[in-house]
Amino acid sequence: MIELLRAQGLENVPHGFAGRRGGVSGGVHAGLNVGLGSADEREAVLRNRDLARDALLPGATLVTVHQVHSPDVVTMTGGIAEGDRPAADAMVTDRPGLVLGILTADCVPVLFADAQAGVVGAAHAGWKGAIGGVTDRTIEAMVALGADRSRIACAIGPCIGRLSYEVTDDFAAHFAEDDGANERFFTAGRPGHCQFDIAAYVAARLAGAGIGRIAMLDEDTYSQPDRFYSYRRSCHRSESDYGRQISMIALPG
Repeated sequence: MIELLRAQGLENVPHGFAGRRGGVSGGVHAGLNVGLGSADEREAVLRNRDLARDALLPGATLVTVHQVHSPDVVTMTGGIAEGDRPAADAMVTDRPGLVLGILTADCVPVLFADAQAGVVGAAHAGWKGAIGGVTDRTIEAMVALGADRSRIACAIGPCIGRLSYEVTDDFAAHFAEDDGANERFFTAGRPGHCQFDIAAYVAARLAGAGIGRIAMLDEDTYSQPDRFYSYRRSCHRSESDYGRQISMIALPG
């Protein structure tokens, strides 16, 4: 069975954060691997993408982007061929029946909705996109479609947790140089290193952009190998590759 996690604040909007449970992939990709960029069998990935979509809105059109760790956002108005996926890390739409899908394997998936305006969004926030403002630009793109940021609800899905995300002191200094208040997202670790709470950082960016309703699922992808794919875990295990999970949101058709 495919597991779709739901979030408070988005109850009236079709959405779900899928993990690796269910699906047809095997080996290191076992489960619901939806990553076209993985070394998994292409037919298995395509089947998994259909299964994920149908778990949310059967027969709807799933759209994804070619994620590049940028702050770039695209407005989706219809289906896109796999080979034509634009390079971006967030999407917005006001078209019913169009499922926005963001792929992650430790990075932060964020779903957005202004149900009253009929506008939704989805963003992939790795550390580069997060500090670069991908969530801010997603909100701006939603406002351009008629959303009001005071009504937008957001949900932060499964991502690498603070206890699992060790970074160097130099990495933390980069965030502190951007904003001194960012020091609060880092806690001391072994010499020369610290632990980064990237989910809390993304939540703070959302709050700073005027979002009043932010749900955090608090699910660590790294420490739950039976439920989620994790890039960092695959590296630590010296595995040959890793899968990607999908987070989806749509307006009902």
